[in-house]
Amino acid sequence: MTTSARPGLPMVVPTQDLPPRVRIYEVGARDGLQNEKTVVPTEIKAEFIHRLADAGLTTIEATSFVHPKWVPQLADAEQLFPLLEGVDAKLPVLVPNGRGLDRALALGVRSVAVFVSATESFAHANLNRTVDEALAMSEPVVARAREQKVRVRGYVSMCFGDPWEGPVPIAQVVRVCRALLDMGCEELSLGDTIGVATPGHVLALLAELNEEGVPTDRIGVHFHDTYGQALSNTLAALQHGVRTVDASAGGLGGCPYAQSATGNLATEDLVWMLDGLGIETGVDLGRLTATSAWMAGQLGRPSPSRTVRALAKATEPDQEQ
Repeated sequence: MTTSARPGLPMVVPTQDLPPRVRIYEVGARDGLQNEKTVVPTEIKAEFIHRLADAGLTTIEATSFVHPKWVPQLADAEQLFPLLEGVDAKLPVLVPNGRGLDRALALGVRSVAVFVSATESFAHANLNRTVDEALAMSEPVVARAREQKVRVRGYVSMCFGDPWEGPVPIAQVVRVCRALLDMGCEELSLGDTIGVATPGHVLALLAELNEEGVPTDRIGVHFHDTYGQALSNTLAALQHGVRTVDASAGGLGGCPYAQSATGNLATEDLVWMLDGLGIETGVDLGRLTATSAWMAGQLGRPSPSRTVRALAKATEPDQEQ
């Protein structure tokens, strides 16, 4: 059965063997803004998060408790959180170490994420540690968070390719993922940090993770759109049964430690595809698009999201010839 399209909405053509609902893990306020050179005022960040929640997003990564020296854009985490009171969404944060966890717990945070790399080169560039040292640093953070009944996610960077090492062996990624689950992470996010994955590679990694005892319902995917593959890779993951997809409103973001990393998968582009497939997200595309257009205005540049640009053009008044 299909549903006719309306202006600003795709035609709905449900497809078999896809999840009926997808949880969007919105990363725009943290991963999307962390690489901005001009510091975004705390009040603007807070309004951004409030608007994202009003658009129906139920998981919004709010900020990072990394030392301000490394990510100055997110140095206002303590000032931001009191402004988020009343937001009807889960607000996870990134914590790099025990001190970051202390800061998060002091604010009443109930969901955190740790991060490691699947490659030695990026582990050194990002954390100045080996992969095993990064895992060892994360283990007590995860253990203490779990003791406090705080949910823990594990980000794995460079799951598909590394700018220094090239294609990343699947077994190498699986080892890191398995270690994070074993130490107590409840969910993994597989990061295509430089956007080089293709659908076959995605399916091969997911299959190998399953073979090594990592269930699909513990996996999320995090694609960057460097080569225009983010949506096709997402669809492949959905076909495998993945139900959690990371995305950034307006396509904001990159990675300050990997210059070849371009923007994240745009949340609007993802919602357009999921809406067309008849997959529930709970997100109002119109409100989300308006939020990203507003944020692009705050940043002083057009939104990278194709859907934001297309819908803005579609609603422009006709120009006289």
